[in-house]
Amino acid sequence: MQMLGGKWALVTGSSRGIGQQIALGLAQRGCNVIVHGRELDHTRPTLDLLAGCPVQTRAVAGDLAAPDGAAAVVAGVREAVGDIDILYNNAAIQGAWTPLWETGAEAWQAIFQVNLFALIELCTAFAPAMKRRGYGRIVNLTSGIQDVPQLAPYSVSKAAVDKYSRDLAAELRGSNVLVNYLDPGWLRTDLGGPQAEWPVETVLPGALVPALLEDNGPSGRLYAAQDYKYLA
Repeated sequence: MQMLGGKWALVTGSSRGIGQQIALGLAQRGCNVIVHGRELDHTRPTLDLLAGCPVQTRAVAGDLAAPDGAAAVVAGVREAVGDIDILYNNAAIQGAWTPLWETGAEAWQAIFQVNLFALIELCTAFAPAMKRRGYGRIVNLTSGIQDVPQLAPYSVSKAAVDKYSRDLAAELRGSNVLVNYLDPGWLRTDLGGPQAEWPVETVLPGALVPALLEDNGPSGRLYAAQDYKYLA
């Protein structure tokens, strides 16, 4: 697997939880990290956590629930470092537990805005430059959720992420820009809740596998972080 020294990664939703763990894992492997939160103040805990790693860090803000949120993140990255080498689309929302028949269009739209539309906008912004340079790693976080109709907008949005990731991988085939999707597992986070199966720290090292792939490695496939949790 490749080393990440000198590369720049953007991890959305990295002010806490899974994103924070991914940012830490990347930094521990020498990767420079751009931390993202809805507001810059929210990124401080992660920046403090990364301070012990010999890497450069930056912070960008943007509310991905807002129509202009992804554009704000892109502009912040461009101003801070220019282009990036690695993109982790981690930020997501789940929505309220609601009977399927009572889930209105507004709830579907709100969840798809963060979980899919903003993700696509970020991929569209950064993938072309990766292709021109002949290197890139895009990791879109998905979910293994099944048979929970009360959270249908969340699960359907993640199914759409899977399909979009495969299509993007096909578009970038042969460019050494690898696009994969990552199931972090059911983790004890604000989104996963206190009854989740595993602590958030078990997302490492598995979450890093798609970023560490050798040139022209697998693309358009699913990785499950918990498959690798015992390697930590």
